[in-house]
Amino acid sequence: MPSPVQHSPRPSSPAAVPAAPPTSRAPIESRAPNRIPESVPASPSATALLLARMSLAERVGQLFMVGAPAAGDAGQTLPLLRQFHVGSVVLTGRSSLGVDATAHTTAVLQSQARSASSVGLPLLIATDQEGGMVQVLGGPGFGNLPTALQQGATSADSLRAQAQAWGFELHAAGVNVDLAPVLDVVPDSGARSNAPIGAFDRQFGQDPASVAEHGLAFIRGMENAGVSPTIKHFPGLGRVNGNPDNSSSVTDDVTSRHDAYLMPFAAAIRAGAPIVMVSTATYRLLDPNSPAAFSRTIVTGILRGDLSFTGLVISDDLGRAVQVRGWSPGERAVDFISAGGDLVLTVEPKVVPEMIAAVMSKAQGDPVFRAQVDAAALRVLSAKRARGLFS
Repeated sequence: MPSPVQHSPRPSSPAAVPAAPPTSRAPIESRAPNRIPESVPASPSATALLLARMSLAERVGQLFMVGAPAAGDAGQTLPLLRQFHVGSVVLTGRSSLGVDATAHTTAVLQSQARSASSVGLPLLIATDQEGGMVQVLGGPGFGNLPTALQQGATSADSLRAQAQAWGFELHAAGVNVDLAPVLDVVPDSGARSNAPIGAFDRQFGQDPASVAEHGLAFIRGMENAGVSPTIKHFPGLGRVNGNPDNSSSVTDDVTSRHDAYLMPFAAAIRAGAPIVMVSTATYRLLDPNSPAAFSRTIVTGILRGDLSFTGLVISDDLGRAVQVRGWSPGERAVDFISAGGDLVLTVEPKVVPEMIAAVMSKAQGDPVFRAQVDAAALRVLSAKRARGLFS
């Protein structure tokens, strides 16, 4: 997400990088992978105690990130925060309203979420601020981000400084998660024909080493600004035959379990990347029977097992994406959590009641699935604590 095809290109010239304000957060490379940053005292027992105070409905609500228009009325989303305890929001579409107006929107969302939860939990608020044609937030206070391919042509140090500046813009607007960077590697020979990534210059480069270097720079810049980056789209959309947003039967026939193109993801995880987004494409050599987001082999076996990722696993869009229309909304949510995922992302608010009803029903009747819900909710709470959203 989102599908760049649906939007007009944004200006792609790099914005001037403002001087970075001081930050007390430890740089990402000084932290153990997926651990709580040093500026937030580690207290897993306190987070577990918080979880213990929550009802099943509140725990399930924490497992959803729901779309809200970045430039419009959040009328469809606000009731979901109140009625279903939804714990995260993603700003969607395109906005030119600027930082101050966006900050007002995010403050309203946070206020609704805190008042709806018995424990007053804040939201993770995310958006897609990659660059080029994938930049949701614009207007006064936001720079125009160049494409990832242009970002990859600069030095890693320069990109880190730029990403930190972009992160401060998001932070000022009340956004605490960026659904970026893209770590998909697109072979040079197939870049233009790669519908989701290469056709829109969303890749940092054509080789794993370059993508890893610049991806880490982007991650570190965002972290230094107090925004959690999200590496995507595991295990890679650089060699698929279509765009999951607007096509079905999107497959990758070449990625193997120890593929060189997984290296950028492995490097980012070793460096402490806190969130991984899993794609909805099908990978024939990894699991020919399920899209990645519904595959226990890919999510639990490879991502959590082979790559030792212990952070937050988020899905690519499970609301509007054509790739997952063969599953009911309830099946999508249940299958993702069963695979080992934590945060169900849907840009379409209308499907949330059906999704939550399915997860609640499954959790009430299946002790193994209930344990997965509890574990996922604990990881969401830990991610919020790590971001400094509550003490």
